[in-house]
Order: sequence, then structure tokens, then C-alpha cells
Amino acid sequence: MRRILALAVAAMFCTGAIAQLYPAKPVKVLVPFSPGGTSDIVARLVAAKLSEELGQQFVVENRGGAGGTIATAVVAKAPPDGYLILAAHQGVAFNATLYTKLSYDTAKELLPLAMIGPTPNVLVTTNAFAPKTVQEFLAYARGNPGVVTYGSGGVGSAAHLSVELLESLAQIRLAHIPYKGAGPALNDLVAGQIQCMVVTLPAAIGYIKGGKLKALATSGVRRTPAMPDLPTIAEGGVPGYEFAPWYGFLLPAGTPRPIVERLNLAVNKVIAAPALKEQFASLGLDPEPMTPERFAEVFNGDIARWGGIIRKLGLKAD
Repeated sequence: MRRILALAVAAMFCTGAIAQLYPAKPVKVLVPFSPGGTSDIVARLVAAKLSEELGQQFVVENRGGAGGTIATAVVAKAPPDGYLILAAHQGVAFNATLYTKLSYDTAKELLPLAMIGPTPNVLVTTNAFAPKTVQEFLAYARGNPGVVTYGSGGVGSAAHLSVELLESLAQIRLAHIPYKGAGPALNDLVAGQIQCMVVTLPAAIGYIKGGKLKALATSGVRRTPAMPDLPTIAEGGVPGYEFAPWYGFLLPAGTPRPIVERLNLAVNKVIAAPALKEQFASLGLDPEPMTPERFAEVFNGDIARWGGIIRKLGLKAD
């Protein structure tokens, strides 16, 4: 009994020591997309605050390609020591069904660490595109099937699935132009190479306020405080349409619990702080601190729910 108690006490002190020592060196935050998209913006804002909070540099690195699966695979197969974090969005749950030959098991090899929060997308067009409302947009698309071009970060990306859902509910057909990331797609939209996108509000709001893009509607269930005069797509003529992807951090499965708890508490603290909360609000992102267990429920629920939608639409990315 004494030996058992001694082992228990030693384990307790060991657990505490792990938490106190971490992080002992810089932590890499891997963004699975090109610079300029919302995942990149969110990762850099949070990483800067984590560097201050935990006393080590949280260094953001972009590694795009294959709809985010390249970077996700790197994290899934990495040593579970807390020194490599995936700055993911809801697309990591989509990919579990979209890709039939993934090198990792999404549900088993990734550990949900912390939710950052959801953000509505926004339907934006070039200023030269004639429609000014959702109703006009739908009428034009129905009168010109397959003509209106829209960009996305690739097949199966959030910007792609959001439009697939819109096409399905509104009975329209647009022309998909996939890019290697939402950032390059948005750049081409501003340049007039494509006509529209359903893109995250944080990535587009600067162009909208600067008069370089025209916003028709947001994609959430209700209007966003960042642009309260802008109607939702559902209000504009597509009842039941809702799309507000979340952003969050994931770790390799098997990461020690003390490290998970320390990181989760730190992330929750920095995203709830007034300075960062105000920055997120101006971008249309609503911070939503939660435990790893609650985030795991959201994550696994989305794998199941979006898996059903993707199979129904018959989408494949490989």
C-alpha cells in the first residue's frame, strides 16, 4: 500500500512538473493554408498573445495544399509533446469525408485543444458585377446557369462547400474556380478575375469597407454586429441557409493531459481578454472559450453532420 501511495504521489508531482516546465522552447503553430485567409489571421492574433501569456514564442508557419490535409497530416503524425499545434477551421472535419485516402484518421489521431470561435461568411462580388442584392444575384444566376464564376480555397474548402449548399437550396448553378487557398482566391476576386465568393468576414471586411468589394449578405443564422445593416442570405431569399464555420486549435492525439490543460486555459484566457475580443468583434468573429471535451463534441459532431451532407451532394476531393 505504501508503494502504491508513493507511486501515486510521484505521478502527481510528475504531472505538475510537466505543466510547470511546458513550454520550454518555442511552439510552432501550423496554418494549413496560404497567408491572408482567416485561419492565418486568427492564428497570428492568438499566437502573439500566447507568446506573452506563456513566455515562449508561438511561431506561425503556413503550409498549404490539398485542402489543408498536408499540414493536418504533419500534425497528426507529430510527436505528441505540445510543440506543434494545428490552427484549423471546420474544414478539417469536412476533409474526413471528402478525402478517401487520407494518411491519418481524423477522429483518432487529432486531439481538439481549444475553440477560438465561429464567424459568419459573407457573399461578396466585384463592384462591376450588376446584382446588388441576394434576390438580384439569384435571378441573374438562374437566368445564366453556369456562367457566374466563384472562387474558393480548393475543392471541399469552406468557401466551396458554402456555395455548394447555396446552389442546392437555391436551385442555381455557378462555375467553381478552385485556388490553393482562400487568400489567392480573394486576391483574384478583388482584381476582377472571378465574380463572387462566399468568404469569411475577417478576410473580406477590409476590402468591403475600403470599397473594393460589394457585400450582398452574410451566411450566419442572424446578422453580425460587425455589419448590422447587411441581411443574411436566408433573409435575402434562401430560407434555411446557414453557414458559420469555427476556428480552433488541434494537437496530435496522445499529448499529455497537463500540457493540454495548460494550453487550453491559456487560449481561453487570451481570446476572452478585452483587447483580442475587440479585435475579433471588428472582424465578425465571436470568441467562444470551451474545454477540450466540449470542443471534441463539436468536432466529432461536425465530422458526422458534414459527412452526411457531403455524401448527399456527392462531393469528392480526390
